[in-house]
Order: sequence, then C-alpha cells, then structure tokens
Amino acid sequence: MEEGPTLQRRRPPVPVTEGLAITVARGPDAGKLLELGCGASAQIGAAADNDLVLSDPTVSRYHVELAPGATGVHIRDLGSLNGTFVGQVRVDRASFEGAVQIRVGDTLLFADTKRKDPAEPAPVPEIPGLVRSGAAMDAVARAVHAYRDFGGAILVAGETGTGKEVVAHALHALSSRASGPFVTVECGALPATLAESELFGHERGSFTGADRRYAGAFERAHGGTLVLDEVGELSPQLQATLLGVLERRRLRRLGGDREITVDVRVISATNRDLRAEVNRGAFRADLYFRLAGARIRLPSLAERVEDVVPLVRHFAREISGVECPWDEVTLAALEARTWRGNVRELQAFVERALALGDPASAFEGEDAAPAGAPREIPRYRDARARAIADFERDYVADVIARTGGNASEAARVAGMDRPWLLALLRKHGLR
Repeated sequence: MEEGPTLQRRRPPVPVTEGLAITVARGPDAGKLLELGCGASAQIGAAADNDLVLSDPTVSRYHVELAPGATGVHIRDLGSLNGTFVGQVRVDRASFEGAVQIRVGDTLLFADTKRKDPAEPAPVPEIPGLVRSGAAMDAVARAVHAYRDFGGAILVAGETGTGKEVVAHALHALSSRASGPFVTVECGALPATLAESELFGHERGSFTGADRRYAGAFERAHGGTLVLDEVGELSPQLQATLLGVLERRRLRRLGGDREITVDVRVISATNRDLRAEVNRGAFRADLYFRLAGARIRLPSLAERVEDVVPLVRHFAREISGVECPWDEVTLAALEARTWRGNVRELQAFVERALALGDPASAFEGEDAAPAGAPREIPRYRDARARAIADFERDYVADVIARTGGNASEAARVAGMDRPWLLALLRKHGLR
C-alpha cells in the first residue's frame, strides 16, 4: 500500500538481527539448540507444542518467549510459576543487547543474535488492509503470508485495537477459502446461556424461546473461515465443548440427535496471553494446543511508532477521499502521542479531527460529546480495555510519585518486577 511522503526524521540504519540461536547450557536438556529467523519468536516450556520443549520439572508448561530484536534479545515471561531470571533479577518483559543467559526453573539458556546488513532487506509480501513501514509489521506481514493456507487453527494475539480483525480478514482473503463465508463470533459479548447455541446451533424446542431451527456459527462458516474473537472469555464448560468439535470436526446442535460434519478454518483472536491463562489453570491446555497451531502476535502502536504517520494518512484518505490535510508539525505531534487504544483509537481520532476541521479541537474535545447529543456506548471489550489501561496509568503514576521517582523502590512497594514497572511507565508516557 503506497503512502505519501513521510517525515524525514528516521534514525540512520544500524545493523539489525537476522535471527537468534538459543542453546540449553545447563539442565536435563543440555545441548539442545533452536535457531530462529528474522521476525520469528520461540515459545519455551514443558508443553509438547512449544518451539523448544524442556523436560525440567521446574519449568512451566508455557514459560518464556524469546525473540530477536533490533539490537539484541527480547524476553517475555508467559506467566510462569517459577519466574524467568537474568542473573539474579526476575524479569517479566525486557530487552538485552547482544548475548544473554536466561534461567528458567533449573535450566540455563544461552541466547545469542546473528547480524545482517540492513541495506539488504528481504522482500516483504503485500497484505491487504495492512499499513506498515517498519520491521514490527513486516514480521506480521510475513507471518500472514506464510500461514495464508495453513491447515490448522491460527491464534492472533495483541492488545485491544491493534488490528486483529484486519489480520483475520487478510488470512481469509489470501487463502483458498476466500470464496467461502467469513463468520465472526464475539465470544466476550455472548451471554453464557446463548453462547453454545450461537456457536453450534439449536433445534426447535430445545429450550424456551427456541421457536425454530438455528444454524450456529460453525455451520454458517462451512467451507470458509470462523473467527472466535476474544476466545479467552469462553466458560470452562464451553471450552470443553469447543475442544470436542475441533478434534472431531463434527458437532451436534442443542436438542439435536445427529452429528453434522463441518469444514471450517478457525482463527482465534485474544488480547489475553492464553499461555499465562493455561499456567494458572484458567484456560484448558489442550484447547490452547488446538487453537494455537500457528501464532501471530500484533505489536501495540507504542511498538510501531514509525507507522503512526502512514496510518494517519491512510485513514484520512479512507474517510475523506482526499490526501491528509495536516502539516508535518501536526503529524509529528500525533506520532509523539501515547495511543492507549492503539490503531482503533488513532482511527477514531482522525475521523473526529476531520469532522471538526482541526486536530487541536479533536484533542480538546476527545472525551466530550456535543451538547445535547447522546453519548455513544462503547463495545464491552473496548470499555474494559480502556478501564484497565486507565487503572495501569493512574496506579504506576501514583506509585512512582509517592516514591520520589525511584523505580526500584516503586517496584518493591508495588510488588512488581522492576522491568515490568518500567515497561508500564514507558507505555503510558510517564518515562
């Protein structure tokens, strides 16, 4: 997707990592080696579907995720029970330049990066609907292209508003199922009493109010793609039923006496880390295994700041049909702003600013509705994500203020890992 001229404020090219080599240096699996390419990540733990499987009994099912970054190694703990350590420091999310030793349970991992010349980037496939100008979304584009006809289920993870729906649509449009139906079920918005009927259908008379036969989402998506949005919201009972349908590729409507065969590619989307949910027993491990045959993680807008201006220009053209009317100073201000609601919040802002004719007015009135106008009711998941983000910002702002800006003391008082506290401070523009 072509974009207009961008701001000439980019950093000069620096060597970037083309991959990551992970070696088990100590523990029951000493000597195991895993090599990753550029844009890939490695999930490490005791479960059989990890990229690097460890037999160490002190390692969680899904323990840690490692990925090559621009200058080193990205580490993300997956809600492990025993923690992830670099030296004596327990880390939740952190980045380290060059090689690093990482302890998980009684196992020691050694991760080292490989370099390449940034002047020779690998070609990135064009993905419909995906606006990108940097390495973070290049990795997403490559993953979508690679998995376009993947036979198993795909899990798309990312914060609210990062564009999971766009990726799901692209996976469908690029696949051999593109001529088939595309059906989305918002699992977080389903009442518990109707969720099973919405997914699997019901027969007439199967419950009070069932005055006709109803084809559920799996039947409606036959031959195409079914998107389970916010799949982490499903109840334990429905998780068990869903697992059975995915394993057998057959279902039975509520009140029905025969099984129906379905041919559906399932794409699940979530703003939760389901691996952490598995570790704490809130999500079935066997269902996660089925849903995450392939994984695509979408970065937050804070992780892809270079895409803010291209996205603004894209939304301006999409909404008004003309080129973006704002100068570079205004665009630079938008790029420097923290967008807690990610791409969705940015899109809503552009629409509001175009309607008002002035971005400054849109900033001033972004939390207020016009006089006499009914206030729009946000979607439940968006309102919840906004409330969580507001809580995070207010909490870390308060604790860092009370400790005089001392991050180590703030982390101790809050009972948080210092790297995670620092990540939250950066996320909300407080550092």
